[in-house]
Amino acid sequence: MICHFCKFSLALTAFSIFGIAASPAQAENLLVGSTNNNAIDLYNGNNGAFIETFVTPGSGGLSIPTGFTIGPNGNLYVNSLGTSSVIEYSGQTGQFLRDFVTPSSGGLVDPLGLSFGPDGNLYVASGGSNQILRYDGSTGAFIDSFAKGGKLSGPYDPIFGSNGNLYVSSADNNEILRYDGSTGAFISTLANNGQLNMPAGMFFGTDGNLYVSNFGANDILSYNPNTGVGSVFVNQGNGGLNGPVNPVFGPDGNLYIGSQANNNVLQYNGQTGTFINTFVPAGSGGLDGTGYVAFANITPVPEPSLTLGILAFGSVLGASLTLKRFVKS
Repeated sequence: MICHFCKFSLALTAFSIFGIAASPAQAENLLVGSTNNNAIDLYNGNNGAFIETFVTPGSGGLSIPTGFTIGPNGNLYVNSLGTSSVIEYSGQTGQFLRDFVTPSSGGLVDPLGLSFGPDGNLYVASGGSNQILRYDGSTGAFIDSFAKGGKLSGPYDPIFGSNGNLYVSSADNNEILRYDGSTGAFISTLANNGQLNMPAGMFFGTDGNLYVSNFGANDILSYNPNTGVGSVFVNQGNGGLNGPVNPVFGPDGNLYIGSQANNNVLQYNGQTGTFINTFVPAGSGGLDGTGYVAFANITPVPEPSLTLGILAFGSVLGASLTLKRFVKS
């Protein structure tokens, strides 16, 4: 009878060890810029729980992260406002890799958003020089000043649509501008309908519409990217929204917004815009100065490792067999 108990304990111990040691599947977790800490934090994409500081304060010279994106190679590219550069970090560990766009390269001043284009190159909003600059997507070398027409002033968060066009918030003019995604030629002003007040980050929804953070009015607007017809999607101040930086749709289809003045991240129904809850509470994990938000396939490597688990299992197995022999004798 005692031997049966030993066998059960052995099986339970093995299950526990291997359950802890096994690597979890890739998951869409949430990255949040902590601008006052010069860091980027990682939160559970399902419940908003703090996981870790993914890019540690000041890593690689990071100073005021104002936007970031995952590149074609899976790495994280971050605007560093204080150094007028773009820094590359490992997309799995957050480790500093290199200055991808070196400080002030190509006339970059106060970068405020970036994205990789259909051609694989990197497009960066140069807020201090009122233009969109293009850099080689592999080396970070400056290519050209891609877009600056249409009285662009205070550009923020360039983003490409499925139609191939480039859309840019012109915060100083309270407009959304549209450019040819191949040549950078100005096409038209998509929106300047009087509702815009310091438009900031933008994101395309699954419905094809362009969702805009209306930073100065504390609401989220939705626009047809072809006609410019728009409407209010998240009402002013709904759920305590104050200083929305950028909207992003999560893998669950809901909308997530960094609310800068409240230092938190809010969750809204992706179909109706109604408030659901405070997804990341104020100050969670040391969050200070909620900035840009983005979902990414990042899952921290668990500890202990599988190797340590196997070694531990071997130790338990030896001890259990010794105990079994002792009981039989």
